[in-house]
Amino acid sequence: MNNQGTNHLNDIQTGIPLAKDACVVIVKTEWNKHIVDKLEESCRITLIEYGIGQIETHTVPGAFEIPFAIRSILQQPSTTTSVVIALGCIIKGGTPHFDFVAKAVTDGIVQLNLTLTVPVIFGVLTVNKEEEAFARIGGEEGDKGKEAALTALKMLMYSFR
Repeated sequence: MNNQGTNHLNDIQTGIPLAKDACVVIVKTEWNKHIVDKLEESCRITLIEYGIGQIETHTVPGAFEIPFAIRSILQQPSTTTSVVIALGCIIKGGTPHFDFVAKAVTDGIVQLNLTLTVPVIFGVLTVNKEEEAFARIGGEEGDKGKEAALTALKMLMYSFR
């Protein structure tokens, strides 16, 4: 496993604004539910720990559908969303499907960040095997759900809602 460039996001609590009125939307996948639910759990715990009172969760079938769902949610005139966190897990199989899905989701989230006024946090695991995902949901590679929540909190200052 690659620890090169490991950040210290969890150790640095600076840059998190008071955000009691913020609304955080989590868009998560049904696919690889046993992993994604753990990401969501640690994400929610962290958001609540920092005083976020409005947390909405939307579930989509798979990672490919994440960007569309996020755009749809943010284009609703009544939305009060301050930041969105995308959670999913794409596990490489024996076909090129993994490459297409991972690239499409990554590109989709990049486009959302460049065109919308609300930050979208990339909390989608892209791993070669299930064991690597478990290492990233509280194992030796950290807790990516918590990291996604901390990133969202720090990005609230850039939200224009």
